[in-house]
Formats: sequence, C-alpha cells, structure tokens
Amino acid sequence: MIVEFEAAFPEHLDELVRIRIAAMRDSLTRLGRFDPDRARERFESGFNPAYTRFINVAGLRIGFVVVKPEPDLLMLDHLYIEPGYQGRGIGAKVLENIFSTADELGLPITVTALRGSESNAFYQRHGFVYQDETEWDINYIRRPRTH
Repeated sequence: MIVEFEAAFPEHLDELVRIRIAAMRDSLTRLGRFDPDRARERFESGFNPAYTRFINVAGLRIGFVVVKPEPDLLMLDHLYIEPGYQGRGIGAKVLENIFSTADELGLPITVTALRGSESNAFYQRHGFVYQDETEWDINYIRRPRTH
C-alpha cells in the first residue's frame, strides 16, 4: 500500500474537521465528551495549514497529520485516519515518515492521546513512552534513533 501526502490549505478546514470528528467520535463518546462543535473549535484554534498534510491512499484522502516544529522537538499534534481505514498499517507508515525526519534532525517527537483511546496502545507499540498525563490526556515522547 502506498501512502502519499498532500498539502492542506485554509479552504480544507471543513474536510479536516469532518475527518477529525469521524476518527475521534467513538473514543469521545465512550468518555461522554463527544461534542462536534467543541471538536471543531479546538482544531480550528490551532489550525496551521503549513504543518498539515492529508494522508492519501489510492488517490483518496483518508486522513491527515499535523507535525509542528518546536525549538527542540517535533510535536505530532494530530494524526487521524478515517475509521474504515484504521487497522491497515496506514498510521504506521505515516509514523515511519515522521520518525525518519525526526531521526535525521536528532529531535524527539511528542504526542498526546486521549485517555481511554485506542491510540494510546498504537503510540506505545510504535516506540512512544509515557511522559505524564492530565485529566483527559496522556502525553508521550519518542527519542530520536541514531543510525
């Protein structure tokens, strides 16, 4: 399976929000925190198209990823795959791409996962380790690999 990336632009905001809500609906519903308006507001407040890429498979936009550079690290701010495409190794391929960049730069990567979400196990399987947590989220870090 070939995973490709496509730049996102401000006019894609509605599509990005739709993907985010679809990907997070089950986890947020389990926690009693599903609110599409809040999900849109939270995403929109930090939306920066310069760091946002659609994830495409077979010419279809099936998710998106946002990696923001910070002074001494990369922050994996969002990684969402449409529910019908989850569990097929697409997220792993996206992480491989991000890891390659981070390792070249010698930078750690941080990510935050919603408490109770299956994404926690996904990130741990791929080398992220627990850092700390808040009421709703668990924070992870992956240190750069040297070659």
